[in-house]
Amino acid sequence: MHTMWKGTISFGLVNIPVKLHAATENKDVKLRQLHKECQTPIKYEKICPVCNKEVKNEDIVKGYEYTTNKFVVLTDEELAEIQDANADKSVQIVDFVQLEEIDPIYFEKSYYLSPNDGGGKAYTLLRQALAHSNKIGVAKMMIRSKEQLAVIRVYENTLVVETIHYPDEVRNVADVPNIPEAIEIPKKELDTAKMLIDQLTVAFEPENYKDNYRSVLLDLIEEKKNQGEITSVQQQPSKQMPDNVTNLMDALEASLDRAKGTKPKPKKRKTTKPKQAEPKRSKKNA
Repeated sequence: MHTMWKGTISFGLVNIPVKLHAATENKDVKLRQLHKECQTPIKYEKICPVCNKEVKNEDIVKGYEYTTNKFVVLTDEELAEIQDANADKSVQIVDFVQLEEIDPIYFEKSYYLSPNDGGGKAYTLLRQALAHSNKIGVAKMMIRSKEQLAVIRVYENTLVVETIHYPDEVRNVADVPNIPEAIEIPKKELDTAKMLIDQLTVAFEPENYKDNYRSVLLDLIEEKKNQGEITSVQQQPSKQMPDNVTNLMDALEASLDRAKGTKPKPKKRKTTKPKQAEPKRSKKNA
């Protein structure tokens, strides 16, 4: 399993060297966008709308748009300085709470933690202490230049880091439109709904749930591939002159430059003087 990050977990005076691994992966079937006419993958370029030209990565800077079309430009050096000041690769546990106290809306992404060299005993100590106390640790950590709020808990026999949203990242539920006010529900209807819930209640078994759409899509792709319904990327054609050239002089100059690049230069002919005819010798002199 690929190691994404190396650092330490600290709680109190205990430091545990650990490695971070992604606990989940996206299984979505990725579909490329092709040109309908020639089946070539579409290319996306970074174009400046003002200069009307492609912009290279080295010509791009970062900016914060504090109001419409007004930016504060931040240099790479300024961002690096801030990151270095917070780049301590440690997961610092600041509190311990009950898992049930955190609503699932706060949870973002899961990572496995494994002990690094020499950290096995301290890793086991934290794992057992969390399991016996039925608590989870609330921690702060840096991931990809962002300070993350996270919780550390036990999953089977492994410590797991769950990044969670800060409170100001969770939108106010009061802003959700069209939520009905309290409506009087007849007791019979409510009892029937509760009875239906009871009948459908089972123990949660993750293996029972499948992504049916992904399975059907992959079957369709395999079927079309086996039937030869495939396409290959064609060789990129040479650039043609645009048809909507409005400036005649530009068109003529562009055509001339193009012709110079493709037409072989004519060979120079050697200029030699015509040979003069030798005088005929008479038979007497022969």
